[in-house]
Amino acid sequence: MPATRRGYRRGYGRGGSPPGDGIRDRSRGDEVTVTTDRDALTGTYDVLVDYLTDSTLTDAQLDALLSHAEAGGGYVGVHCASDLTSTYDPDDLIDSREEPFPELRELVGGHFLTHPEQSEFTVEITGEHPVVAGVADFSVFDEPYQVAVDDDVRVLARMDHPDLDAYPVVWTNESAGRVAYVSLGHTDEAFETDAFRRVLGNAVSWAAEGA
Repeated sequence: MPATRRGYRRGYGRGGSPPGDGIRDRSRGDEVTVTTDRDALTGTYDVLVDYLTDSTLTDAQLDALLSHAEAGGGYVGVHCASDLTSTYDPDDLIDSREEPFPELRELVGGHFLTHPEQSEFTVEITGEHPVVAGVADFSVFDEPYQVAVDDDVRVLARMDHPDLDAYPVVWTNESAGRVAYVSLGHTDEAFETDAFRRVLGNAVSWAAEGA
């Protein structure tokens, strides 16, 4: 079986090691390409791992992303990939839209609303699926993302936070293709959490099955 080609676009979100590290841990020798070039969306990949705050894609870039998913390519959104009203600038994070980027929201299956300060909370596994296979409930120190999700997404994990509702943390959106999203991923502590890294690896492996 040929190696899976995994594209990864990185933008605003955090310093330190990128989520590509967690994916490489479980890549089994598959090829991983890390890029900040949005035009790379027109490349040929089995899975695109999206860690970019960006609501200003060009028509060509958006068409390439949506065509990838429609053709059976996998998509895994991580953390800030659900922030669909903001755009990263080298010096700041700016609000570029009043409403979430509609085509990207349909792809992801939900969008970021806000978050309080970073804190420790529990991620409770609420469903059975290859994305959360072998993962039990776990604690993590991260930004607790408050998100809105569509009715037809399949929620696989929710947060248990003393001050917040049980917002979804992991979901799949098979109405858009082999699409998965994980809201974790701002802090170094999150990427050092084995359970989170396993979820990432599982998500990419599952998304690749349709390629």
